[in-house]
Amino acid sequence: MESLRCDCEHPPKKVAGDEIVMNPLDLGEFSRRGHMVIDFLADYYKNIEEYPVLSQVEPGYLSKCLPSSTPDGGEPMEAILDDVRRHIVSGLTHWQSPNFFAYFQSSTSTAAILGEMLCAGYNVVGFKWVSSPAATELESLVMDWLGKLLDLPRPFLFSGNGGGVIEGNTAEAIICTLTAARDRVLRRAGHDSITKLVVYGSDQTNCSFLKAARMAGINPQNIRALKTTKSTLFGLSPDSLRKAICSDIDAGLIPLYLCATVGTTSTAAVDPLAPLCKVASEFDMWVHVDAAYAGASCICPEFRKFINGDEFADSFSFNAHKWLLTSLDCCCLWLKDPNALVKSLSTDPDYLKNEASESKQVVDYGDWQLSLSRRFRALKLWLVLRSYGVQNLRNHIRIHCRLAKLFEELVGEDSRFEVVFPRNFALVCFRIRPSVVISTSNGHTVHEAPGEAWKLNEVNKLNAQLLRDINTSGRVFMTHTVIEGDYVLRFAVGTALVRERHVIMAWKVVQEHANSLFSMPGREQNPA
Repeated sequence: MESLRCDCEHPPKKVAGDEIVMNPLDLGEFSRRGHMVIDFLADYYKNIEEYPVLSQVEPGYLSKCLPSSTPDGGEPMEAILDDVRRHIVSGLTHWQSPNFFAYFQSSTSTAAILGEMLCAGYNVVGFKWVSSPAATELESLVMDWLGKLLDLPRPFLFSGNGGGVIEGNTAEAIICTLTAARDRVLRRAGHDSITKLVVYGSDQTNCSFLKAARMAGINPQNIRALKTTKSTLFGLSPDSLRKAICSDIDAGLIPLYLCATVGTTSTAAVDPLAPLCKVASEFDMWVHVDAAYAGASCICPEFRKFINGDEFADSFSFNAHKWLLTSLDCCCLWLKDPNALVKSLSTDPDYLKNEASESKQVVDYGDWQLSLSRRFRALKLWLVLRSYGVQNLRNHIRIHCRLAKLFEELVGEDSRFEVVFPRNFALVCFRIRPSVVISTSNGHTVHEAPGEAWKLNEVNKLNAQLLRDINTSGRVFMTHTVIEGDYVLRFAVGTALVRERHVIMAWKVVQEHANSLFSMPGREQNPA
């Protein structure tokens, strides 16, 4: 096969009869193919706006395009990349497209991609300090760097007897801290008390919290999703928390853990950390701050206020892979008491014993996470922080917030639409106003009298249809949420390539499809 011919810079050796040993890490081919893949990706990014942002393929499409079994011999990289170009790219939703405004972005950058290459190239397994000292020590260093950049309280840093670790995602961070909190309580109350443990979040807390609580053995009936309201801007009320805790104590249950959120998934709402922590401390609860999305913004002094009160929490996490130009996966977790984590997650088999670990002078990150094996993720985060520096990273965040503000202003200029939630960061939540009613009899848009009610389901159907039309066009991609029964469109700015022209174009796409939906192209109620 061609690939074997390419791989054999050195002639193949015969062993065990006529068997041929290939060279899977031929340096010449590594260089040649590596350049080929980088050029392939560079061309992809160069032309990324030509692709429909949301993949338009049907379920099962790929099995019709590719063979049903593994090839007997190796195939050349040229043929493989050709299949990627013809069959894989069409099945991608293009998360790095400047016209991607869905979910919360998973951003990347040149530094992050090259950092991933270094990580994969070295391919070390850093579960113990001794298994790759640089992997452990760079992670400890870069987590202190980032903690200082966020102005986290000193007790969260290694220099303050706390410490940070890079997990894969928020679910892992919550599972790990929840397990540590659980075991801390059970050591006092006895293992049989696990059925009495209660955890608290809000109805806006990410679903990762629910998954983590179930995996940690919390009784599903003891997982509290406390209701939030518009009056508190969908932040968790300390009074509601206190009331729920007292009710649970009266029922003989044990309050265990509070997950407070800075930047909720639906609307980027912010829970009031200081008063929530004060309530939790009265009952000796573990408080984890989930700032998965918005945490990155807090490297900017003007956004730091959103995590005020973090000094009263036990742990804090955010996803650098969302908004800090560091590709998946990179969830940064800090703890005031890392030993609580180690006590719950460490294993000590003979085959992993070594002098460095026995000395208690080193960090063994395999004891800070669910799995034992771990990647050298710190390399890419280190490359990002060094390549761009504080000021460029802050400007990256600020530009996205300004672009979101621009979109917010464009929504406000069209009387058919409304912004339904105050913008905190780079997410705009908007919808067609309930007062705008479609008259199916004449195709005209009619504005109902302010006091006249309109069926909620009809308003929601109209907004849902608008979003379907927008996404089907392939020109932009947005997602939705439902808040207090209202179907709301979410416009999240966050890709590395997005510019003002993309935001303006996205709004024109919204208006064009609204015009079509209202059957009123060019009429005076469209102020574009």
